[in-house]
Amino acid sequence: MPFLGQDWRSPGWSWIKTEDGWKRCESWSRDLESENNPRTISHSIILNSDDEEIFSNEEQEYTSKKRKKDHFRNDTNTQCFYREKWIYVHKESTRERHGYCTLGEAFNRLDFSSAIQDIRRFTYVVKLLQLIAKSQLTSLSGVAQKNYFNILDKIVQKVLDDHQNPRLIKDLLQDLSSTLCILIRGVGKSVLVGNINIWICRLETILRWQQQLQNLQVTKVNDGLTLSDLPLHMLNNILYRFSDGWDIVTLGQVTPTLSMLSEDRRLWKKLCQYHFAEKQFCRHLILSEKGHVEWKLMYFALQKHYPPREQYGDTLHFCRHCSILFWKDCRLALLFKDSGHPCTAADPDSCFMPVSPQHFIDLFKF
Repeated sequence: MPFLGQDWRSPGWSWIKTEDGWKRCESWSRDLESENNPRTISHSIILNSDDEEIFSNEEQEYTSKKRKKDHFRNDTNTQCFYREKWIYVHKESTRERHGYCTLGEAFNRLDFSSAIQDIRRFTYVVKLLQLIAKSQLTSLSGVAQKNYFNILDKIVQKVLDDHQNPRLIKDLLQDLSSTLCILIRGVGKSVLVGNINIWICRLETILRWQQQLQNLQVTKVNDGLTLSDLPLHMLNNILYRFSDGWDIVTLGQVTPTLSMLSEDRRLWKKLCQYHFAEKQFCRHLILSEKGHVEWKLMYFALQKHYPPREQYGDTLHFCRHCSILFWKDCRLALLFKDSGHPCTAADPDSCFMPVSPQHFIDLFKF
């Protein structure tokens, strides 16, 4: 009868005969055996030597497992996640499927690592990471948390390289550091998966990222046309394309001409009408001494009380017919009529709905 170990598919434990009888020995991984560490001695040498046994069986097992864990933790570039374009969202057990899909599992399996390289999906992924940092960080599994920080590392390095969207990442890191400080100091390690020292190291990494972004200097390009060379109507058209008031304020600090155009009352009026309803205007009406509406002040006042309208170049989609969450590639959909997942509906497009970052989190609240 074969001996079965912890996993019934494994060949079983390795056993070594000693003077005191047979003792179990765990094999060392190839990576650990290749280390030039004098403490890396095989179990057979220790147990077969004529000297007194150095380790007991329990100490050997503990030492082996600890070294394997440390080796795995030191490999920070290892990413244990899939790169799937779609996943099935099941919230209860059925005859065909057992268990349910969690937020951490969805975050691991969907291809967020490649999504941050797409300019249309970058803002969407950053907003999702920010919402997870605010309220859902403790609900992620250990692998999902490691995946979270690996993706965050890629995002920070991307911003440091191309100098785009630094303000979004600063807000994300600020929310994440505040959450970690509360969990580490106030709540304690009982709600965090993993060693408390790992989370302290992650917090130190976040602080280092914040310092790098604070010291970020955008290099000035002298070749070609600049914003100062464009006519006024084109500069005004660029300002009307922004959907974030802080972007307009930042652009207005570049040149005196842009500063004048960024104070246009019609520009801020359209921005308020885009993000907020008319009933909200009446509750927070701000008038100047001459009786005119201060649309710029109203925008920032309304932003404190109501969430602004979200706008993303591309988002995840959810198929109501198949209960599948997927990335939809618009280019493939136009060329090959690809729906992005194996849909069985007669009219797949009628079953699709865009998924906002908050809706993504709500899908996995049971």
